[in-house]
Amino acid sequence: MTMRRREFITLLGGAAAWPLAARAQQAGRTYRLGFFLPVARDAPAMIAFFDELRVHGFVEGQNLATIPGGFQAGNERIDELVPTLAFACELNGSVIVLPSPVTQFHRKVIVALVARYRLPMIYPYRYFTAAGGLMSYGVDVLDTYRRAAYYVDQVLKGAKPADLPVQRPTKFELVINLKTANALGLKVPDKLLALADEVIE
Repeated sequence: MTMRRREFITLLGGAAAWPLAARAQQAGRTYRLGFFLPVARDAPAMIAFFDELRVHGFVEGQNLATIPGGFQAGNERIDELVPTLAFACELNGSVIVLPSPVTQFHRKVIVALVARYRLPMIYPYRYFTAAGGLMSYGVDVLDTYRRAAYYVDQVLKGAKPADLPVQRPTKFELVINLKTANALGLKVPDKLLALADEVIE
């Protein structure tokens, strides 16, 4: 989707950087960034995050505004925080759920609240989309656990852990829930549907 007036992105979960610079910046546009993370704004990780954004041309107080009150959100408040994303309901707003123990544990609550507030949201794993989420793109979790079983097998048969190769995830999947898209009044481009590994209707 093309952002016409302003862009807003919310990071819900882990403190991983999202490539905001993927879309070309336009003069005079302000990008708003919301956080719901159990991390203080002055924590080293967050300082590094904003330093990197500055490298890409996104500077707080200039073309980047952060939504106050989102930092250091406790896990028990996840059901209270999602409704405060009324910002994501604005024109071309959206929410990205990052992979973390917090979002995985509260996935049913998150999906249910997102449906109630009709927020377009993209998730990191298939089981979010299978539970009613709009779209997910990320590592095939089942494949990852199968790989873990391989390591257990090797160690139990006498292999030294230090001698086993480190493997990176190689299987990723894009899953789209058309039922949810229709409920949100969104038209999923045919090209995107053609790229999907699974389409839930």
